Amino acid sequence: MTKVHTDKAPAAVGPYSQAVISGNLVYTSGQIAINPETNDIECEDIKGQTHQIMKNLGEVLKEAGSSFEKAVKTTCYLAYMDDFAAFNEVYAEYFTTKPARSCVAVKTLPKNVLAEVEVIAEI
Repeated sequence: MTKVHTDKAPAAVGPYSQAVISGNLVYTSGQIAINPETNDIECEDIKGQTHQIMKNLGEVLKEAGSSFEKAVKTTCYLAYMDDFAAFNEVYAEYFTTKPARSCVAVKTLPKNVLAEVEVIAEI
C-alpha cells in the first residue's frame, strides 16, 4: 500500500491520507472545495464548489498516476439534494466515462461545504 500526497490539493483536515494506492487501484479520500493555495472555501454556490472539488480530485488522481477517465466508482455527498441537478452538470464535465456512482444527501459536511466527492480509479 502506498500513500499519495500532493501540495496541489488541500492537505487532509484530519488523520488520513489524500489517497492510497493498493494493487492497481487508487482510493481517494473525500475532497471538498478548499482552494489549496489559500486554504479557504472561496465559492458559495454548488457549481463553484464542485469545480474546486474536481480540480482537487484531478491533482490527487494525477499524483497517483491516474485520471478521471480511469475512475471506476465515485461516492458523492451533498448537503442539499436540491443541488443535485447543478452538481451533476459540473460532475459530467469531468467524469465523461460515467463511472459507477452513489450520491446521497447528508446532514453536514466538513467546513459546512455543499459537496464532497471520493473516487476509486485504476492506475
